[in-house]
Amino acid sequence: MLELLAKNWAWVLVRGIFTIVFGAMAVFWPGITLYVLVILFGAYAIVDGVSAIAMGARRSSGRGLLILIGVVGVVAGLVVLIWPGMSALALLYVIAAWAIISGVGSIMSGFALSRDAGGRWLFVLSGLVGVVLGILLLFNPGEGAVALVVTIGFFAIIWGFFTVFTAVRLRRLAKELDARQDFTDF
Repeated sequence: MLELLAKNWAWVLVRGIFTIVFGAMAVFWPGITLYVLVILFGAYAIVDGVSAIAMGARRSSGRGLLILIGVVGVVAGLVVLIWPGMSALALLYVIAAWAIISGVGSIMSGFALSRDAGGRWLFVLSGLVGVVLGILLLFNPGEGAVALVVTIGFFAIIWGFFTVFTAVRLRRLAKELDARQDFTDF
């Protein structure tokens, strides 16, 4: 699992960057309409889902979790884009479910890492942030749309930074693995 993630560090980085951009837009433009939030979230969930599917597709065994996370993200994004007029509460539940499922997936991926203790805690921590976001959204549905946008934005920024830090560690690990492979080729 660790080698797969190390080889796909760029996809992890892309996910982190898109998460930060999505979060920053939500925080710095809190007055955006719910319709725009729907479009932004839908596009983000699709990009995030496609990147998870791409990472899972490159794996030869045990790729089901990544592909499942990706499919959930793509489906959530498509549902939101197809029905942009849905109520704020329905959107809240779609986002909450997606955040919890993706967070649990990150936590499981973190615990699956056996050789990189530092990378493990980053995956687990980023997953916990996602789960906390989802739970907060489920239990505070009365918040206004602007508060929802800002809350999602802050959590997305935090989650994105942890994902970017994880990608940097994975890149470093990929270089180490390549160096070991080059050494064993002699």
